[in-house]
Amino acid sequence: MSEAEKTEEVARTREVPVDWESLEDAFENNAPEVHSYLHLTTGEVLRVVDGVADPQMHVRIASDGNYLRIDPVSSREQYRWMERFIPMVEDPELRAKLGHAIDGKGAFRRFKDVLMSYAADREKWFTFRSERLRTFMEAWLSAHAIKTTPRPEWSEPVASETDVSPDSLSAGADPEEPKSTTGRRARNAEVTREHLRELLEALGPRDLDALVSFAEFLKARRAARGFAYHHEHQQLERAEGVPAAPRSDPAAEPAPPKTGGAAT
Repeated sequence: MSEAEKTEEVARTREVPVDWESLEDAFENNAPEVHSYLHLTTGEVLRVVDGVADPQMHVRIASDGNYLRIDPVSSREQYRWMERFIPMVEDPELRAKLGHAIDGKGAFRRFKDVLMSYAADREKWFTFRSERLRTFMEAWLSAHAIKTTPRPEWSEPVASETDVSPDSLSAGADPEEPKSTTGRRARNAEVTREHLRELLEALGPRDLDALVSFAEFLKARRAARGFAYHHEHQQLERAEGVPAAPRSDPAAEPAPPKTGGAAT
């Protein structure tokens, strides 16, 4: 590559604070009804699910140059990963079970179900799969001239001495308890996450599927709200020349997913 070409390559490279975890999920999920996009400014991944999100979302995203369509890893390639992983398993009984699991339709689900009873090998599989996904992700980012940068870290506001009043101490309040709403929410959210992790260990495959569907709905709803406001804000700025006040767009909010009844 000549110096001129190197200079041009550097000039067109975009620095993006990529959300690696969300990007990994997008590369792994190749369901035909799921469409994922990387925001080239924030690094967030927007996932649009057909039948859940507003049908006009695709049109709005296509007209926004800040979004880049993500091409997930094909089912064929992910199947090869399972084939390559099986010979690495030391337990001959587990190797045989996994070999039988990937034979025929429903191979991915059976493969995961078998590993549910083998914690150590399941972790090895997750590591193996993440490494393969990372290789595909890095190649995709490089092909689109995207250079990843660290994501900004959120830090909890530190309360000043004046935030702790004598009245609160005399009433028996904990001086270490966050005084700001943001701090309390952050602590409560972390406790909730820990509780959710404990519950996940006790759920069966069908329960997990239902939980994932609902979580996808919540994530799509949040993304739809943010995108709708961003789009409306830009349109009003162009039309009126002044910033628009935040406003909710009910039309951009997806409907809850249909789970077909309680999972058993």
